[in-house]
This record gives sequence, structure tokens and C-alpha cells, in this order.
Amino acid sequence: MTYILNESAGSQSLTLKNETFKYLIKVRRHKVDDLISFRNPNENRIEYKYILKSIDGRSCSLELLSSNKNIVEAVKKLHIGWCVIDIKSIEKVLPSLNEIGVNKITFIECSRSQKSFKLDFDRFNRMLTTSSQQCGRSSTIEFAQSSSIKKFILNEPKTTVFDFSNQVLSSEQVSKIETILVGCEGGFSEEERELLKANDVIKLNTPMILRSESAVMVIASKILC
Repeated sequence: MTYILNESAGSQSLTLKNETFKYLIKVRRHKVDDLISFRNPNENRIEYKYILKSIDGRSCSLELLSSNKNIVEAVKKLHIGWCVIDIKSIEKVLPSLNEIGVNKITFIECSRSQKSFKLDFDRFNRMLTTSSQQCGRSSTIEFAQSSSIKKFILNEPKTTVFDFSNQVLSSEQVSKIETILVGCEGGFSEEERELLKANDVIKLNTPMILRSESAVMVIASKILC
């Protein structure tokens, strides 16, 4: 991990026990005099450098050496409107989306979404906290929900739509896209496509039909990386 989140980060001294202690000492095998980076979840723009001063059987003590503002984020922001799919499929790609810098995901109940899927944002956030500590990102993806594509488009009228189209995503478009809408398995209904007629519609330069989670990953990568 590039840093450790700790609510006491910023204090002159830290005493670590339990899981964090086991991770740093047993897994990462840190030793006395090692430097370790911390961030406080309440102010994650600041990076704190601590020196490991002592280790006993169940805890370790650290002293603050320095602190500095260190914001690590993607160069541009991307908001994904993602029609709800199987939660397991969402969870497979969430850490990767976080690593490449997606700013926000709004999960949308569209016509072809299965209604049995329940979003667990607490679980998602726990996953992304670990992801950010590993990749060095200062924050995590913001989550929201929308009950329909119609409501989502009312809030985000400049959304670009990923769907069947004659327009392949170009480098010129990539630089302009701030919000992208991706459907679930089976795509959009005809009624939804009617709602989206006024929006730009793009496709990827591939003859293959992508799963929803694959499309989200490829599009986000093209726009942000």
C-alpha cells in the first residue's frame, strides 16, 4: 500500500494495534526506523510521514516526521451513468475504475435491469478504501442512484451515450466527454432510446459485443488514460 488511512493521522505520535499492526509488521515486514505514509480519512489531501520507533508483540509506535499537501487524482473528471447489472460483476471492476480515476458513478434502474439487485454502498466504499490505499489515490469514487434514465438525463443533459451507433469514439470526443451512459445486459429499450435521441451516441471500434462491465472499463480507460 502507498499509504494507510488512520483517523489519528496528523497526531505527533501513533500507536497501532490489531489488523493495521499485523499488516505493517507481519505482512509488510516493516522494521524500526522505516518511513510509513498515512492519510486521515477526514482530510485525505494531506500526506503524513511517520517513522517507526518501536515494535512489541501486539503493537507498534510511530512519530510524525512531516506533513504536506499531496492530492493524487486523475487529470480530468468522469461521471459514469451505469444501468444496474449483477452486483458481483460491478464489484469485479470497481477497484480498477477507482484506480484509473473515475470521479463518480450513478447507478440507474433502467428497463432491463433486474430488480432483485441491491446496491451496498458501504461495501463498495470499503473496497475502494483499500483500492485507494494501494494505488495512492487521495479519494474514492462518489456513488449515487437514479430511478430512471429519464431522471438521469434531466440532471445530466450533456451525457454521451454508449450504444449501437455509426459514430466510433474518437480522440476529439474523448477530450470533451464528462458524463457517459452505459446500459445493462441487453442494452436500452426502444422507449429509452427515444429519450436519448437528442444526446450524442458513440460506439467502440470493435466488432465484438461487450458485456456491460467490459464496456465501462474500456470507455473509462480511453477517456481518462
